Amino acid sequence: MEPLVDTHCHIHDSEYDFIIDEVLAGAEEQGLAAMICVGTSLRSSFEAVEFAGRHGTCHAAVGIHPHAAAASEAELERDFSALTDLAGRSRDRLVAVGECGLDYFYHSDPDVRRRQAELFRWHLKLAADLELPLIFHVRRAFEDFWPLYETSRPSGVLHSFSDAAEQVDRALETGRLYFGLNGIMTFSKDAGQLAAARAIPADRLLLETDAPYLTPVPFRGKINKPEYLRFILDFLARLRGEEAGRLAAATTANARSLFNLPSARP
Repeated sequence: MEPLVDTHCHIHDSEYDFIIDEVLAGAEEQGLAAMICVGTSLRSSFEAVEFAGRHGTCHAAVGIHPHAAAASEAELERDFSALTDLAGRSRDRLVAVGECGLDYFYHSDPDVRRRQAELFRWHLKLAADLELPLIFHVRRAFEDFWPLYETSRPSGVLHSFSDAAEQVDRALETGRLYFGLNGIMTFSKDAGQLAAARAIPADRLLLETDAPYLTPVPFRGKINKPEYLRFILDFLARLRGEEAGRLAAATTANARSLFNLPSARP
């Protein structure tokens, strides 16, 4: 069984407190070689770092989700300053900065969008300072994402990618970006989304659960777990007409390369 890497999960969240031993055991049984616990706020980033310190197969990413831009600029500045301090103290546990980016699906207020852009710029600088890749959250906002991205063209992953093939082409042009696919694909009825998933080259594809969210078929209605990553792999292999073992090997190699995971280090 080829090892897998869950490149985006939130199993450090409190809803796993009473089942975490079961979750980690299930991940091990399904061949999860590594899991990246992704922060979405100052508090959850701190929890991700602490969690990674306690569990050897887990690594952390720190960031503030674009939804947080609904707060005042002063609050954002305070939290991001503390996040920067946390990142500096925890560099040995970090493999990425994020989740960060732009989300216009829920936010139409121009002031919120302006603060999202400013928050995104801060993440770009932090990642450059720490020499880390980024985990990007982009929803209905690629038109504004690309100009900001082009200011530094960092390496990273488009988390929970479910956009059209047009954005696949645009991202591939950078030569720096990967695509994170998750359980959405197992229940999507959107032909464009599925076509885009087929169009992504294997050497640019990453697997993720986004646990506890986006539970794949056939576990809809249950809390998501990293062990379900293999079901996402199997679905994508069938969708793309590829052998699951080869796709597993490719996505794991991609994850180890992008995030400099232990087996990829000299």
